[in-house]
Amino acid sequence: MSEKFEDKLKKLETIVEKLENGDLDIEENLKLFQEGMKLGKDCRRMLDEIEQKVSRVLSADGDDVKTEPFDEPV
Repeated sequence: MSEKFEDKLKKLETIVEKLENGDLDIEENLKLFQEGMKLGKDCRRMLDEIEQKVSRVLSADGDDVKTEPFDEPV
């Protein structure tokens, strides 16, 4: 069974906290960095798939769909 997005994101957040803490040796840092990069790519892929599904749902309505980048307010 595939891991949920929220689970992958939580693991990624944990890895970032460990790396920022700086208490690990270089080998462990590298291992966590590699795992974090894989999780980040997996999360990005999952988000891209969801975005495509949302676009299909919106376009199924029959109207022209306009896509705009989603930016959180600063």
